Amino acid sequence: MKYAIIGSGVAGIAAIDAIRSVDRSGEVVMIGDDPHGFYSRPGLAYYLTGELHDKALYPRTTDEYRKMNFRYVKGQVKNIPRETHQLKLDGQADFNYDKLLIAVGAQAIPLDVPGANLEGVFKLDHMNDAKRILKHARRGKTAVVVGGGITALELVEGLLARGMKVHYLLRGSRYWGSVLDEQESRIVEARLQMEDVTLHHHTQLVEVTGKNKRVSGVRLADGGTLTCSLVAYAIGIRPRLELAKQADLRVERGILVNEYLQTSDPDIFAAGDIAQVYDPLTGRSALDSLWSSARGQGFAAGLNMAGKATVYVKSTPFNVTRLAGLTTTIIGVVGGGQDEDLVGIARGDSETWRQLPDCMVAQTGFDVNHLRLMVGEQRLLGAVVMGDQKLSFPLEKIISENIDISPIREKLLNPKSQIGDVVAEFWGSLRN
Repeated sequence: MKYAIIGSGVAGIAAIDAIRSVDRSGEVVMIGDDPHGFYSRPGLAYYLTGELHDKALYPRTTDEYRKMNFRYVKGQVKNIPRETHQLKLDGQADFNYDKLLIAVGAQAIPLDVPGANLEGVFKLDHMNDAKRILKHARRGKTAVVVGGGITALELVEGLLARGMKVHYLLRGSRYWGSVLDEQESRIVEARLQMEDVTLHHHTQLVEVTGKNKRVSGVRLADGGTLTCSLVAYAIGIRPRLELAKQADLRVERGILVNEYLQTSDPDIFAAGDIAQVYDPLTGRSALDSLWSSARGQGFAAGLNMAGKATVYVKSTPFNVTRLAGLTTTIIGVVGGGQDEDLVGIARGDSETWRQLPDCMVAQTGFDVNHLRLMVGEQRLLGAVVMGDQKLSFPLEKIISENIDISPIREKLLNPKSQIGDVVAEFWGSLRN
């Protein structure tokens, strides 16, 4: 059996692990166009701030790769003639496959304003982007960040850590309004202001200005200007669908796959940021840009490629991240509203989070420790935990396992209740 995997991210690596758990002798080839191969994409935030060295972003050793027994080809697939089960590579020999996984991920939606191609305008998609940002960041100089979601904040914090003065432009009235509620947005914004970030609400960038082909400033919709030497943006990501469209696979926002991660061609699978995955529990297909989701999808796809039929059951979207230095866990359905700073989904984001559930909201805490629960009729639908993380694991279990919360529902919705204590006591009784 010949297996081909396009893409060197976590979904592709997980697929090889799965294939090797079933088939020790089949030929496995991974084709990737990222010059740095497989590394932790979420770790780039800590590389930008200087908390991690780039070498710490590589989770596997040469020995571990050797034991996985696969061939890595550095290159780019130009097209997929499905009728002959071939991959056409740019400047290299064709490769035949029996089963194929497309796991090429997503890319940053480009900044579409005049001057966006000047030297000093950056996105944060890959290791190369992070290295270019660090090379350009200058202590004491000024940067402008545009966008929403986790990546925009990673850019703000990374540039701050490198000694730059940062202006953060928000088109709407608050930060990440599609996931956070107003109080949570204000907590993040207050912490940014404490770090001397200058926030600009209701502000739209319309042009990047330059001198000698380098960034010198930005022009705003209200006619104002800001002087800066660096512009960084994170306005959303878009699955890399060119290959799938060329191969005439079914696509919507991503490549449509069934519960076995199969595309409209039964010999071609898709996983990770590129896959629009069918969820048999809800009957919907959704995009996730979460490291854990990509890993789970890749592993399930690998098992199916190797002949071990495995239904991928979409897990409750769960992410532990850092927002303005504050550890934050987001679980399940938490929809906050609209977000003018993002076009579609963002990295570290899930379409499921953005759904607005039919539920009651229980909320407690301010500033550093904050808890918001989305309370359904008999179960918790979602949670946001900021600061103290003792309840994040119990809440993830209660939400993902659909545990009946009827015994504590009234207490959770009582405005005088300490909902953290209610959850902790309930979790203790479940464990006992």
